[in-house]
Amino acid sequence: MDTLLRKAAHAPASYATPALPPDRILDAPLADLLAELRVEVVDSGITDATFFGAYVERRDGSRILSMPSGRSAFERDTTARMLLAEGLGLDAPPLPEPFAVSRA
Repeated sequence: MDTLLRKAAHAPASYATPALPPDRILDAPLADLLAELRVEVVDSGITDATFFGAYVERRDGSRILSMPSGRSAFERDTTARMLLAEGLGLDAPPLPEPFAVSRA
């Protein structure tokens, strides 16, 4: 999996990451989690089968989760949670093989 992570130098307080219990990233309904973390989901135009998504923090602190369209609901949900945990630096188990995270 390729992820693009970009950290804002000074994120506005409105975009500060709330403290999350470790199980919340896995157990909360995804829509609730995205709203709580103020993450906007957008469809990616990348069609490469090895690309699963990207988590991006803009310079203004806003957050985007870019996901390829056409994937199953299960795949999108699982990938979104992995990207959020990795991008936000949450305490989560490492990604299983063959997935990898790249930062730009």
